[in-house]
Amino acid sequence: MAERPESAAADREGWEAGRFVRPGLVWWLGAGLLVGAAVVVAVWRRHELAQAFHLISQVRVPQLAVAVGCEALSVVCFAAVPRRLLLAGGVRWSLPRMTTITVAANAVAGALPGGAAFATAWMYRQLNRRGVEPALGAAVLVVAGALSALGLAILTVLGMLTVGGAGAAAMVRPAAEVLVLALMVGLMIFSLSRFSGFRAAVRRAWLGAGRRSRRVRQAQLLLVRVVERARSLQPGFRPWLRPTAYALMNWGFDAACLAACLWALDIGVPWHGVLLAYALTQIPGSLRLTPGSIGVVEASLSALLVLYGLPPGPAIAGVLLYRAISYWALQPVGWASWIGVTFQARRPGR
Repeated sequence: MAERPESAAADREGWEAGRFVRPGLVWWLGAGLLVGAAVVVAVWRRHELAQAFHLISQVRVPQLAVAVGCEALSVVCFAAVPRRLLLAGGVRWSLPRMTTITVAANAVAGALPGGAAFATAWMYRQLNRRGVEPALGAAVLVVAGALSALGLAILTVLGMLTVGGAGAAAMVRPAAEVLVLALMVGLMIFSLSRFSGFRAAVRRAWLGAGRRSRRVRQAQLLLVRVVERARSLQPGFRPWLRPTAYALMNWGFDAACLAACLWALDIGVPWHGVLLAYALTQIPGSLRLTPGSIGVVEASLSALLVLYGLPPGPAIAGVLLYRAISYWALQPVGWASWIGVTFQARRPGR
């Protein structure tokens, strides 16, 4: 659908003006404190680390290949979500093309504290450079992020259902907080859709905020366009099932990579708690307090695995091997993709 030049310019202005806040001094101080704490813990737990590295040196290659395959499938499923949304918006891209851009964006996200914001902005620009209209590109990124959050919430619930009695009480509170937040969002959406009085009150507050501030009004106009485009992506219920399934499989295959890493090290997988431990770790990990959440994921996931019955040394070994595959191995691949994507000439979608 053709777009008026002034509206396209407004969209570009909105997103370019919000190139997402650069990580300030607070980010870097927080990252430095976390890294320093990780070094202290590493020295304190040097015996467990030595045991972990010994286990890693004896990794079984066939099982390691399974872990790598699970992570590769996770990346492909992650790329399949925005690809399906683009297809619903009338833009046909090949899966390899979208996977390349997704892997490159992942490398950007892992380079700096708060890097996910930079990765989103970079991916938005790449979509625009390749002929995706601004409103559609924004809608795809917003909806893909929402589906990813929904997939993680579903995985958390599944983890709560499969967890055994050991350590379950310690996990109920944070998981319940996530579910309460999801419930509040659901109630808000339900109220907006069912109760006219509630919709009218929200509308009055919304319009009042726009009248008081020009910048708020500009943000509102952009948000309205994004929401309208998002709603037009997948009309009805059934078309949402496939991208939602891809979002859930992205998390599921990544969790399977963790389990396969424990298997490759001949460590008994704590099936009763590994899924919940993985899902809860993604919550602090998604904050990107350090580049790639280095230290945050390793510490929290190791602690949760120990809580569910693994000795500290094997737990650390499994987590380090998992991170070597899911983060470190993807970085050089991602930056190579970034170079290719950034400097390639504009060409029509495949």
